Amino acid sequence: MKVFISPVKKLQWRLIFSWHCFLPGCVTVPLELCIAGDSIRMDQSISDDETLVSSGQGFELGFFSPGSSNNRYLGIWYKNEPTTVVWLANRNTPIKDSYVVLTIINNGGLVLFNLQTRSVIWSSDLSRAPENPVAQLLETGNLVLWDNNSESSKSYIWQSFDHPSDTMFPDMKVGWNLKTGLQRNLTSWKSTDDPSFGYFSELILMYCLA
Repeated sequence: MKVFISPVKKLQWRLIFSWHCFLPGCVTVPLELCIAGDSIRMDQSISDDETLVSSGQGFELGFFSPGSSNNRYLGIWYKNEPTTVVWLANRNTPIKDSYVVLTIINNGGLVLFNLQTRSVIWSSDLSRAPENPVAQLLETGNLVLWDNNSESSKSYIWQSFDHPSDTMFPDMKVGWNLKTGLQRNLTSWKSTDDPSFGYFSELILMYCLA
């Protein structure tokens, strides 16, 4: 599988602009476009030609096009092997242009937002609203959202390990979360050009014996 990844621009300036979010309770949010290290905070964003890189340089998060496709996806890949994509956010909702950003909105959630159509392409589900949210790409390959104001700040509000694609990592759990009811499955890509849900899935089934 060949993956096209846009080169990161060497920006010496920051562009600040506003957009309207149509999620309930969401207001106009100023976005600060900047190249970050391994994390972004409220009102910062990652655009189509920017990436996050984990602290140990093991993983990179950004936008890419798989194979011969022109569609864009937000994904995570190995930094030294960018053709090996290990996680995708919007695998079933491809982006048709480059007018998109990954950002944290004022309810604390991560969203992929299309600036041209003013529509939400993908968003994280939250167990609670953080006061000072931080999205961070860990050296484990896990994209996490945590509250910098919380006493247990590393208690993740959301994590990509709970929403796997086709790759399992050390420390990742699959199957049913009996506490939350979340079902975590590995599902194949449809093809090398199309990362949407394919024809094979790994499931852990639970049976109750009378």
